[in-house]
Formats: sequence, C-alpha cells, structure tokens
Amino acid sequence: MYDVNSKHAEDFINHEEILETLAYADENKDNLELVESLINKAALRKGLSHREASVLLACQDPAMNEKIFKLAEQIKKDFYGNRIVMFAPLYLSNYCINGCTYCPYHMKNKHIARKKLTQEEIRKEVIALQDMGHKRLALEAGEDPVHNTMDYYLECIDTIYKIKHKNGAIRRVNINIAATTVDNYRLLKEAGIGTYILFQETYHKESYLQLHPTGPKHDYDYHTEAMDRAMEGGIDDVGVGVLFGLDKFRYEFAGLLMHAEHLEAAFGVGPHTISVPRLRDADDIDASSFTNGIDDDTFAKIVACIRIAVPYTGMIISTRESQKTRERVLHLGISQISGGSRTSVGGYCEPEPEDEKSEQFDVIDSRTLDEVVRWLIEMEYIPSFCTACYREGRTGDRFMSLCKSGQIQNCCHPNALMTLEEYLTDYASPETKALGQKLIDKEVFNVPNEKARAVVLENLKLIREDNRRDFRF
Repeated sequence: MYDVNSKHAEDFINHEEILETLAYADENKDNLELVESLINKAALRKGLSHREASVLLACQDPAMNEKIFKLAEQIKKDFYGNRIVMFAPLYLSNYCINGCTYCPYHMKNKHIARKKLTQEEIRKEVIALQDMGHKRLALEAGEDPVHNTMDYYLECIDTIYKIKHKNGAIRRVNINIAATTVDNYRLLKEAGIGTYILFQETYHKESYLQLHPTGPKHDYDYHTEAMDRAMEGGIDDVGVGVLFGLDKFRYEFAGLLMHAEHLEAAFGVGPHTISVPRLRDADDIDASSFTNGIDDDTFAKIVACIRIAVPYTGMIISTRESQKTRERVLHLGISQISGGSRTSVGGYCEPEPEDEKSEQFDVIDSRTLDEVVRWLIEMEYIPSFCTACYREGRTGDRFMSLCKSGQIQNCCHPNALMTLEEYLTDYASPETKALGQKLIDKEVFNVPNEKARAVVLENLKLIREDNRRDFRF
C-alpha cells in the first residue's frame, strides 16, 4: 500500500501507485483545462505532486508545453538566479563486485583496467584539479568491501581537505558510493562530506532486479532506503537520480518525485539535488542494446517538469551530455554542471595510457573547465565555485527554508561573484578573465542590499589586488 511516510521502499515507491499515476496522466493529458490549472498551481512555486507532474509530462499540446518550459525557466531564475555551480568528479576506484548490466565496472568485465588511487595519487589528482580551478568534488567508487572500505573513503576525504596548493583548496567533498549503514553514514558526516549522492538507477523493481543480477546492489529495498539511513546518520543533504534509458521514462519520473516527496514527508527536507543522467556507451556496454532511451526533446521536458514539481532542488547535469544539450536544459532548470571532467580512475594529473583505460562512461562534452566557464559567461550565467552554505551550516532544512523563501540568493549571488573572481584571478585564460570581470562588474549591482554590495565590491578588490581569498556571506 502506498504510504509516503513509510520507511519501507515498496510503500513509498509503490508500484501500483505509479501505474495508477500513469493511467491518470494518460486519461488527462489532453484535458487542457486541467493541464492549465496545474501549470497555474505550479506557478505558485510550491511544487506539484508526482501525479500532477505526470499529467504535465504526458501532455503533448504545443501551447501548453511552451507554458511549461517558460514557467520552468522562470522558476529556475526565481530560486537560483543566473548562477551555475561548478564541480568535478574524482573516481577513487573501479573495483566492484556487482553485476550491473549497464556499467563497465561490473565484476565479469575482465578486460577493463582495475585501479584504486593511493593517497599520494589522490594528492596529485587533487592538485591538478585545484590548478584547473575546482573547489568542489564528487567522489566516485565501485562497491568492493575489500578494496573500497569505509576507512579508505575516510582517509581519502581527510587527504583531500588537507591539500592546499598555491591558492587552491577543495572546500566541499560530496560522495557517491554504494548504499551503506547508518553508522557509516554517521562517519561520513563526521568526516565533513557535503552531499551524499546515490542514484536509484531505476525505480521499477522487476527491472532493477534484472539489471542488478548479482552483488549487494541486487537488494532493491536496501538500496532504495539508503537515503533514509543517510539522513538518520545525520547527513541532511542527499542527492537522488535515475539513469534514464534503463526503464520507461514516465515510470522513472513518477518514482523520482515520489522519492522526493517521501524524504520531505519523513524528514522535513527533500533532496538537495536531483541528477538526470542518460545511459551512455562505455567499455563493454552498448547503450543501443537498451530499448528505453529518450530523445533530446523528451529529456528537456523531463528537466522542465522536475524543475516546476520540485522547485527548490538543485539539478545536476554531467559531461554525459553534449554542449548543445547542456545549453538547452540549463535554461530549463539545471543549476549544477561538471567541467573538465574525467570518468577514469584519476586521469587529471596525466592522461591514461590507451591500454589502461578505466572510464565509467564516454564523456560527450570534453571541453576544459576554462572553456566551460567562458561558455557560461558568454550566456550571462555566473559560474559559481561557492561552497559557503555547507561551511556556514546552511544545509538540510536550513538551506531549504532559505531557498523556498527565495532568500538564498542574498547569500548565493554575492558568493558566486566572489568565487568567480577567485577563479578569474588565479586560473582563467586572458579571454575568459576579461569576459568574466566584465560580467562581475555588471552583476555586482544586482546585489540588492547596499551594505552587502559595498562589502562585495571591497572583497572583489582584495581578491584582485591583495591576493585575499575565501570571502563568503
């Protein structure tokens, strides 16, 4: 039975409820009066239920879809302004004992190079990332109780936070690792992680079991309930997502929103981020063999509908997507992107030899971080390297209350400008620096509070002229 408050996976991600939702959406997708009323409801910035949002996703009326896209773009501006948060993944290890059929790290793949970074290798990779300009990392690893232990992760996090190179520093470490125990989540919290990220892959239980035939990840309930345990362990910023292409996208969409609703109901705070990766080719994996892939138009519609259904959440898109696709969905709801990414174990300090490839998936957008930053600036987005909320304790319900009230921009906009100035001063190419400083000089006058604006102007000067760093509101 469907129960949004239940701690049992099959209650809060209830199969029958999703089927009923999809049937309701099919029945009402052409009910333009209802569709318009839902758009008007979404315009109140309080979100929509999974059933309501599913109606909008199913609607194919061009005029209504245009309204959905315009509303998504406006809500994104209202909650997140023109800021785009920058990050990079760092793969620690690709040792894995799972049998996931869509991932090249699966245990039966005997020809992919298996690697695990030492602490010295991590130091070199992090220095390389710092020298690019990154301040925020997402740690990735396969599931292997021998090679990838909690002690190893904790040591890695400690190593990363301690590395200071020139003006560089990783100020926020997020982590994407396999589902674990409440006690382990507590240890990660104590280690100072930002967001715990775990993709569901698919919410369709039958498909999930087929796609994960062996290994600990086969346990659907344990995996799906991971966010509950993470929050019970004190991690109040969690990131969810599905891998679009594994099952029917409308089913996944409904399940994703139900998960967000459950976290909100059970813990008073929904997901800090929602990721929307699509299945890609990789070593030993042919994406075309999966029959549930989605085209770019459908993908854009999904992003827009998530944005208006869960207006407060950050939305992430990776280098799995092309520049063209990323540009399109940036306008519709995406608030975080990666830049200059490697999906290999390491690979930032020096490229992998051809015979030692360890990528998890093919990178489509292969531009450098500087190229991505310049691209964003040319579109008048502010690339933000800010990590202030995490370090000021504005996480979980404290962040969400500010975000939902629209007040978070009073902190985030100035912080984005100051961290962009750090990047421009320390790392940018001359062309990017010139364009970026022109944007900053314009955007600083959009800081509404005069006293805050004066502080920002002074801090920008100190960054440029006095080598001062890490100012934050």
